Amino acid sequence: MTAAPPSSLRERKKRRTRQALIDTALELFTRRGFGGVTLDELCEEVEVSKRTFFRTFTSKEDVAMAPDQDLWRAFLEELETVDPGGRPLVELGRDALLAALERMDEGWTRRLLLSRRLAERTPSMGAHGLQFCEATTQEALEILDRRFGLGAPGDLRPRLAVDMLIAAFRGAVAGWAAQADGAVGVAGVSGVGDVARVAGVGVADVAGVAAVADVAGVAGVGLAGVADVAGVADRVEPPARQDLAVRLRVQPPSRQDLAVRLRAAVAALPGSLALTTGPAADDEPAVS
Repeated sequence: MTAAPPSSLRERKKRRTRQALIDTALELFTRRGFGGVTLDELCEEVEVSKRTFFRTFTSKEDVAMAPDQDLWRAFLEELETVDPGGRPLVELGRDALLAALERMDEGWTRRLLLSRRLAERTPSMGAHGLQFCEATTQEALEILDRRFGLGAPGDLRPRLAVDMLIAAFRGAVAGWAAQADGAVGVAGVSGVGDVARVAGVGVADVAGVAAVADVAGVAGVGLAGVADVAGVADRVEPPARQDLAVRLRVQPPSRQDLAVRLRAAVAALPGSLALTTGPAADDEPAVS
């Protein structure tokens, strides 16, 4: 057996360092808030220099958005080779995005949800995401023009097709994330101590959980048999922010479910374009 070339070893080390920065950043940002973690603290936690950090990422926002960006960079690579097959452009893009999704590793879904939750309460991440989205769209249009000649001046259809694909993906992720947030499981758990044991955390980490559904999210087990926490189902409160990382570690969401939702969202696009508007009938009941 021959040794791997030095360049290959270096590349593997770079990938491991990059992944450590992403995982650690998402854990720290989720637990302490995006603004509660400095770049120096992040680098110290991973034991790398800031110079090493900036060789890979441009900012805290960049590392926090890495899961989403990794998928769309893989999408651009797939778009370079996907077989057109005479299909509508949106369907071609869908298949390239599904192929990119298949390339994501096992822990990617958990990282994506942590990143999305951070972005919801961090305006600077939203602005960074918009910039990345526009850059990705332009790269996709360049590929489509180069490969298929779909870039005639004044023709908005390629741009609209890419925009619709992105909108479909966002819709799919929104439903998928909501399902992941509400996923429960909890069979055979007899008390808070057992919840902590099953979840692999301390009792203090689950003591503030206010609803059976949230206990389920932390423990990743079935609802039946939560004997010693009976009654807490009547007090449904949002789970603590730091619980999210714990729950997703124990019960990560399904990449396959996201793929199913993406297919459904793309299939719904023609129907959304066919929707028409008009005055509501006077006898229609008001929606409450």
